[in-house]
Amino acid sequence: MEATQTLTEPDAELEAVFASAGPRLWHTILAMAGGRRDVADEAVAEAFARALEHRGSVRSLEPWLYRVAINVAKLELRRANRQTSLDGVEQEAHAVEGHLALEPLRALSPGQRAALYLHYQEDLPIREIAKLMGTSPAVVKVHLSRGRRRLRELIGDEDDD
Repeated sequence: MEATQTLTEPDAELEAVFASAGPRLWHTILAMAGGRRDVADEAVAEAFARALEHRGSVRSLEPWLYRVAINVAKLELRRANRQTSLDGVEQEAHAVEGHLALEPLRALSPGQRAALYLHYQEDLPIREIAKLMGTSPAVVKVHLSRGRRRLRELIGDEDDD
């Protein structure tokens, strides 16, 4: 009997997706959660754990992982909003470097934050964002439009003279 276990093909695929898409997924959920690292960690870990449970039965693994992680994060954010205010988030938001400024983003909906992050930070086209978020391109366009409008209201438009 061999002491080391060889990876099955679905496990190897999951490992490859984790290596290639895991960081982007985590950053997307972090932005969506308004800088809450605990939510991002939990949602991404849960998505990959569920992928292990369903190995071999998921057709498009990366979009499936995004949908699961987004749904887990939304559930956690709803639960957290019922239990406590987001006072501790401000400290974490300031610790995140290299991302969109999270302070104004917290005023947006999670869907708007995720769409803005994927579009402007990850430079993904609208169709790819829709696929990852499990929604239509029209919904992504609405998230982007409303998110941009809300950000302009919050931080002001520098083009205004």
